[in-house]
Amino acid sequence: MKIIAMIPARFEASRFPGKLMKDLVGKSVILRTYEATLNSNLFDEVYVVTDSDIIYNEIISKGGKAIKSINEHESGSDRIAEAVASMDIDIVVNVQGDEPFTQTEPLIKLLKVFKKDTLNEVDIASLMIKLEDEDEINNPNNVKVVIDDRNFAMYFSRAPIPYPREKSLATYFKHIGIYAFRKEALMRFTKLPINALEATEKLENLRFLANGMKVKMVETGQLAIGIDTPEDLEKAIELFNRNLKSY
Repeated sequence: MKIIAMIPARFEASRFPGKLMKDLVGKSVILRTYEATLNSNLFDEVYVVTDSDIIYNEIISKGGKAIKSINEHESGSDRIAEAVASMDIDIVVNVQGDEPFTQTEPLIKLLKVFKKDTLNEVDIASLMIKLEDEDEINNPNNVKVVIDDRNFAMYFSRAPIPYPREKSLATYFKHIGIYAFRKEALMRFTKLPINALEATEKLENLRFLANGMKVKMVETGQLAIGIDTPEDLEKAIELFNRNLKSY
């Protein structure tokens, strides 16, 4: 299989404009994310795909690979679909541009899903992590996922699902928004209309389920560290410096 990683990147962000170009210990956030993905050595190619000249030039000037979007897009999945439309690939992994601490272990688990999928049942693979703190479970910014006995997603929601009628029996998983798509599944997804469930919860992954696409969930113990606010950036700088001192 030919496997690539795509990092969709917008310069503007509602909560933290220009965050991908902020300095993270001598390099921009987007460059750190690109290098972390590249250094996993899991992909035939790694690209940043962006609508921003600033981000495009940042990656290209540092010897990386970037693709400039032609059209405007509502989601990272749509942006990636445009970029890979003419590529001869099998699997494309959507890596979040604001996660410079992207880990190799969860990516390995994602890719194993397709290597073991001899019947081609899986359209998409994604990650989840167990939630135990009640405030985190009830936080609508944490998207929860319910799975079947084979770890296929049954539903995603901002609400705490399943309903804890007997709390001792309830297990909660937070969805981590890294996706691995079969190319044909990605191209199909971007042609599907937004449905009522997606519009209600503002979760594009509900479009997969509403249209019968099979989403295999993979549990990880490593929580992704994203940068959504200036405070997150300060924490990332502190963590990065701490990691440097540990070597």
